[in-house]
Amino acid sequence: MAILLDKDTKVLSQGMTGWAGTHHTAAMMEYGSTVVGGVRPGKGGRSHLNLPIFDGVAAAMSETGANASIVFVPPATAAAAMIEAIEAEMPLVVAVTERVPVLDMVRVKDALKGSRTRLVGANSQGVLAPGVCKLGVMATGSERPGHVGIVSRSASLTSEVVAQVSAAGLGQSTTVGVGGDAIHGFSMRDCVELFLGDDDTHGLVLIGEIGGYEEQEVADYLAETKAQKPVVALVVGAHAPRERRMGHAGALTFGAAGDAAAKVAALERAGVRIAPSAHLVGRTIAEALGRTH
Repeated sequence: MAILLDKDTKVLSQGMTGWAGTHHTAAMMEYGSTVVGGVRPGKGGRSHLNLPIFDGVAAAMSETGANASIVFVPPATAAAAMIEAIEAEMPLVVAVTERVPVLDMVRVKDALKGSRTRLVGANSQGVLAPGVCKLGVMATGSERPGHVGIVSRSASLTSEVVAQVSAAGLGQSTTVGVGGDAIHGFSMRDCVELFLGDDDTHGLVLIGEIGGYEEQEVADYLAETKAQKPVVALVVGAHAPRERRMGHAGALTFGAAGDAAAKVAALERAGVRIAPSAHLVGRTIAEALGRTH
């Protein structure tokens, strides 16, 4: 059992006919994900990767039964693609597009209010349920089915941690990249809440970094709910300079509350185990679960 994805997930690829859409949609299909069609305005009625292309999301959902979409649309029009999916009541939307303008994402967040859509991203590597469904652009090969849920703000660190968790013999229930931008949809707290309610997830790994307050929100939630599942966190950026963007739009510290030390302190107060280094995350979650390797 995974969160967000299952064997019945039917994927629509928005922007599938472009280079990125073609490449990554083909990779998802090769992995075993059920991709049922693509969306590209003006190209409806054609086919690509032996799948039908539609002019709009609503028509594609009606024809294919799609219940998830992934957005490969360029930054200037990515928000419009997300909003179209939200208005069509697509249950799950993953937006991998980077550098979506901040004001555009404000409009997307407004469209999400009261909607039936869960939006992961923008600037997300996606969601992966090993052996079940890949909805994203992440590398695969080291993932294994298992019982550790991973929620992350960093794509590269996610790959490292997945490999460590697999090497520890634990595997993953689901891996979720919430998105590296300052404004995005599905939050770390939202993800942690789903993992805590998932019987197949026995422990969680949280990969945080400087900027924003999402890690503190998770800490507050864990302290409030007194979660019984072990949670391990890695927070990077301890030596990052202030007021300088580090890697992507969300990794930017202005005040003390957004730095690594404040995040670590908040998580520790909530009972979260802090991995002392990036290369020790797998060992730390194994110890938390009473497993050794």
